[in-house]
Amino acid sequence: MKWVRPEDAAYDETRKLFNAMINRHPAVIAQCADAADVADALAHAAANGLDVAVRAGGHSVAGMSTNEGGLVVDVRPMKAIAVNPEDRTVTVGAGVTWGEFDRATQEHGLASTGGRASTTGVAGFTLGGGSGWLERSYGFACDNLVSVDLVTAAGDRVTASARENPELFWALHGGGGNFGVATSFTFGLHQLGPTVHAGIMLWRGEEAADLSRSYRDLAQAAPDAVGSALVFLTAPPEPFVPEDMVGKPAVGLAYLYAGDPAAGAEQAAPFRELEPAVDLVGDMNYADFQCMIDDPPDLYHYWSAEYHDALPDAALDVIVDAARHLPGPYSQHLVARWGGAVAGPAAAQTPLQNRSAQWVTHPYGMEASARPRRRPRPGSRSSAGTSPPTPTAGSG
Repeated sequence: MKWVRPEDAAYDETRKLFNAMINRHPAVIAQCADAADVADALAHAAANGLDVAVRAGGHSVAGMSTNEGGLVVDVRPMKAIAVNPEDRTVTVGAGVTWGEFDRATQEHGLASTGGRASTTGVAGFTLGGGSGWLERSYGFACDNLVSVDLVTAAGDRVTASARENPELFWALHGGGGNFGVATSFTFGLHQLGPTVHAGIMLWRGEEAADLSRSYRDLAQAAPDAVGSALVFLTAPPEPFVPEDMVGKPAVGLAYLYAGDPAAGAEQAAPFRELEPAVDLVGDMNYADFQCMIDDPPDLYHYWSAEYHDALPDAALDVIVDAARHLPGPYSQHLVARWGGAVAGPAAAQTPLQNRSAQWVTHPYGMEASARPRRRPRPGSRSSAGTSPPTPTAGSG
């Protein structure tokens, strides 16, 4: 095990998280290579009265991956990946990211629901539920768990599965990360890839109102194999974006068909008939698609989520109006189709809420630098003592 303390040259880089808004200074970071290291780190925290946080991918937007003045159990060194193609399972260390997971399983044409950003850690994403592009076909990441190995606060090593510690196993399906330090995960896999029909489309922002309605109707009618989201954004300066669109409001579609690419092309046709200005949907490598919307590093993030049983026109009008006032060029507003396996039989086997929702919307506030706090206006809700909403980790 390697201990990293404030006086060490690697300290600032080691403590840094995905969300630049989180700037905390733990007393010590324990970089753990195995379960024995985790037990030693927890014993050290108990002996010295230190609060404990667990850090894997570091994508907790709310900052749960670190603390101020405590001990951080850093499991990133746990990078083992063992794929068993015969029984379609994979066992991964707690430090594995979804990009690493996907590359390993795709060597065998296998996949499981993973994060929409390839740098997201498998551990925290799964323990929080795990919403991704394959969820309508295969459920959340936690729905595909076979077992989890953990170290408890007392230093005991336990395995949780449907047969062994089943109540703990239930809690690990989206109940959060306070039941022990997970050191490895075994997942069931599904036949998919390496080629899928997937990608992104892009329209000009003035089409947002009509597109939101068309997307709702098409996504609602699409089979469960179609994973999709409509994204309101500022068109980036990428080579594939027409010059007259760069820096202006735009509407994007992320699309993935979990099945035969030819069938995926057929299901994508109605979206293509909406005549996007940019069409990058086609046959492509699944693991490459999983990297397509990775955020640039070092941004300041504030995310939220809302769950909807339906999206009537009035609701879409509110979303479109909000998208016209994005706070900066990095911010986005996402509308994702749920249903299918999200609300299927597995829903009753997890502590997760809102799984019956048919849609989820995510306002993503993202900036390249910190904004100064504004003083509340007299008579405003903030000046009256009402706290702002708590940021959430959204869908991953």
